Amino acid sequence: MKLLFVSDSFKGSLTSIQTVHLLTKAACEVFDQPDCSGVAVADGGEGTTDAVISATGGEKVYVKVKGPLFEEETVYYGKLPGNRAVLEMAAASGLPLLPERERNPLNTTSYGTGQMIKDALDHGFSDISIAIGGSATNDGGIGAMIALGARFLDEQGNTLKGTGRDLVHISAIDLSNLDTRLKKTKITIMSDVTNPLCGPHGATYTFGGQKGGTPEILSVLEQGMQNYRNIIRKKFGIDPDELEGGGAAGGLGTALRVFLNGEMESGIDTVLDLIGFDERLKGVDFVVTGEGRTDWQSCFGKVLQGIGERCLKYGIPVVALSGSLGKGAEQVFEHGVCSIMTTVNAPMSLKEAMNNAEQLYYSSAVRMFRFIRTGMVLGEQSSVKETSIS
Repeated sequence: MKLLFVSDSFKGSLTSIQTVHLLTKAACEVFDQPDCSGVAVADGGEGTTDAVISATGGEKVYVKVKGPLFEEETVYYGKLPGNRAVLEMAAASGLPLLPERERNPLNTTSYGTGQMIKDALDHGFSDISIAIGGSATNDGGIGAMIALGARFLDEQGNTLKGTGRDLVHISAIDLSNLDTRLKKTKITIMSDVTNPLCGPHGATYTFGGQKGGTPEILSVLEQGMQNYRNIIRKKFGIDPDELEGGGAAGGLGTALRVFLNGEMESGIDTVLDLIGFDERLKGVDFVVTGEGRTDWQSCFGKVLQGIGERCLKYGIPVVALSGSLGKGAEQVFEHGVCSIMTTVNAPMSLKEAMNNAEQLYYSSAVRMFRFIRTGMVLGEQSSVKETSIS
């Protein structure tokens, strides 16, 4: 029996690789010499770089950049086989880098993300995948573009710094010094956010509040975004409000698509392609996946949906082992997942479940595999009876 384990991390308790080790141990307890393999995975958000590095035998490339408030940060991105690189915007420009009292999207910048891209160019990468979840910014991506050589000018011709506050002051965009290597570089944007740049469902009003934006701040930012959008419309003939995902990462989605000709792709599908998931499915009898919590959101670009749909394509059964279930969890059954089991074995608090995550996961994995083995035995007995009758 050949088994493949590919689970998302359980944030705050278990890494993706830990689940592989625990599932392997549990499978070996239940089955006779199973052929087990596993690979780390993520959906294009937090942990994507580490998952892809682990799965592909890649390397970490460290670089010093400016954080969301222009502070010094040391971050890393992934060097992958085939002259490819993978990086997370959140590493340089992410919300977790700021204490709550310092979160204000008027002041934050994506400049450090642009520095990461530039460093990847300096290392000769011509295929760069960028996960853009978890940003602390609402600067339209202008900070990142400035780091790559672009200039955003006010009415007096002064070069703007590249924060959310600057959007309303943009009068002209100058790309004459944009890094020319970008023309020969494939940019893949990993995001499942479909929001436009402006409007009630745009970058500012959908995500700005969680980045520290008060109603007054959001009003200023939205005026800035509209100004930015109008200039892009006039200069490039592109309407960011018609770009699916233009509002992702505080508008970085727009900058990457308009200025760098980036292609927006599903985060989980991009990760699965980067780790060669389809190739790993060859000869596999069934797959175990999972995540910390499964609910209706799991069907919108998350790991369970991505794994389930790939396996369904090849007729391989998938079972999920998740920390908990929420409203709409059963919707994943429409995406190739055959069954879901949870790790909790009694009423308990979230804190208790996380503190005992490893033991709970292992014991539930054993129960899951025993249940699967029972189904296999019943199938064999049914086959024997049919043969005897015939």
